[in-house]
Amino acid sequence: MSESEKPEPDLRVRLVDVGVELLAREGVGALSLREIARRAGVSHGAPRRYFPTHLELLSAVARRGFTELAGRVTTTLGDGTAPARTQLTELGCTYLRFALDNPGMYELMFRHDLLESGHLRLRDTSLPLFGVLVELVGRVRTDADARAVAGALWANLHGIAQLWRWGSLQLATGADDFVPLLRTALDAHLGPEAGR
Repeated sequence: MSESEKPEPDLRVRLVDVGVELLAREGVGALSLREIARRAGVSHGAPRRYFPTHLELLSAVARRGFTELAGRVTTTLGDGTAPARTQLTELGCTYLRFALDNPGMYELMFRHDLLESGHLRLRDTSLPLFGVLVELVGRVRTDADARAVAGALWANLHGIAQLWRWGSLQLATGADDFVPLLRTALDAHLGPEAGR
């Protein structure tokens, strides 16, 4: 077997790396198997050995984003001994910074219409992050359905991220920092913070 015919063991990783890079530069619309193969320097059929469908490739790229976000969340929450409200504020800041620093990845990660599939195990990466939010909300709002409040808070954070990225919130509010908006969203969903 010649050197050029040997299978490349890290091609799968390289294809995902190229997908992540392409997503960062050009957005979700640029993520095709053919374009990723071209940029990875392989034949257009080569990715199908690892990703039989476009959905599987998109899910692998999105999983990379969820893994990065989970790492940031773990670092942010540290040993988890800070008060739940403090942890929620820090978690919100981390989430918004991730969204603003990685707009293409952020969009892909939450495009359930593109990633819908129970067999690709993407939910194994994404749902635990929501579980962290539910658990913290439950510690603050013992009187409410923590899952529903966490869902509403998450939707609010997603809206802040999107509108901030588009420049709409800065224009409408005159704000130059999203933290006051985050604190207002937390107050709306959790009640006013004690001592403020």
